[in-house]
Amino acid sequence: MPTERNGAGSRETADLVVAGAGVIGLACAWRAAASGLDTLVLDAGATERASEVAAGMIAPVGEAVWGEEPLLAAAAASAEAWPAFAAELQAAAGCEVPYRRCGALHVGLDRDEAAELRRRRDLHGELGLPATWLRGSECRRLEPGLATAVAGGFDAPGEAEVDPRPLLVALRAAAAAAGARIEEGMAAVRVVVTAGRVAGVELADGRTVDTPRLLAATGARMGGELLPPDVRPPIRPLKGEILRLRAPPGERPCERIVVTERVYVVPRAGGEVVVGASVEERGFDLRVRAGSVHELLREAYRALPDVAELELVECAAGLRPTTPDNAPVIGPTAIDGLLLAGGHHRNGILLAPITAEAIALELAGAQLPEVIEPLRAERFSRPLQEMGA
Repeated sequence: MPTERNGAGSRETADLVVAGAGVIGLACAWRAAASGLDTLVLDAGATERASEVAAGMIAPVGEAVWGEEPLLAAAAASAEAWPAFAAELQAAAGCEVPYRRCGALHVGLDRDEAAELRRRRDLHGELGLPATWLRGSECRRLEPGLATAVAGGFDAPGEAEVDPRPLLVALRAAAAAAGARIEEGMAAVRVVVTAGRVAGVELADGRTVDTPRLLAATGARMGGELLPPDVRPPIRPLKGEILRLRAPPGERPCERIVVTERVYVVPRAGGEVVVGASVEERGFDLRVRAGSVHELLREAYRALPDVAELELVECAAGLRPTTPDNAPVIGPTAIDGLLLAGGHHRNGILLAPITAEAIALELAGAQLPEVIEPLRAERFSRPLQEMGA
């Protein structure tokens, strides 16, 4: 780690400290290091990291709901950026980024579910999103493994998926290749603020790193003690349990992502099938409940009966960092040099390209993309005059 000498002895320094080494933190660190900033990434470990257990869906159409149009605009822009982002990352990392545009089929398993999906399809039309309404028989022609109960649905051919585990490996490699230093097993515990500016970051082992900039990308823990209360975003953990299954070669239950009202099934190119995900308000509890496993398998079986024949490989839980409006907090705060990139809920992988772009632009003193403006971190902050600044 670079050091500077002054009257007090050696001090560790960095142009930018990134607290958090999930997909968001590493993507931002890669871009920052590539721009020439001496970047230090603090990786506290994967215990609660949502990236480790995410399904990896890049599916803005599936996320379209009434009242979240600003988030949808950012999601659509980020999904469009994903192919180029994946190609650039793969070249920079020297390892595979398994991005796959497979499409998604959203289905209703009875008339009521189909009617609700039809209403959502009307929203897609209003927003100009590519999705085609299909009768139940047409859904089954696209995916023959669907249950006969399917009453209708919509096809979103532009939706994609990426396996988050090799994605994390690639992001770490690309960040390191660009010059970022990644300190394993180390957490940031407090940002040091002097005269309204970031001056350093205190680490869990008692060291302090002198830095003018901190990017907080600590996931569900961002609402904790690292940040001063006046700029601490209202992020809470939403528990999600997920299953990984394995299909025999050539026997995946579906070729597209299949989504119902209660479950999604994501087929991977290598034969893995991901089933998710529960949504539970259980704090930081990461235990996998038998009831959740049962419910996920039951709902997956209702849509795709062949799921019953697959090998159950893994049951896992992660914590989605979630804000009151389900949209992330991205960009500067009222403290000069303190940036946030978090609260992505279930869209961290989808929003990674545009989040990393926004943070890179902010670090360069450039204007944020227009679609990021409604997601700025300051929307949850108190005005400076109320903070006594």
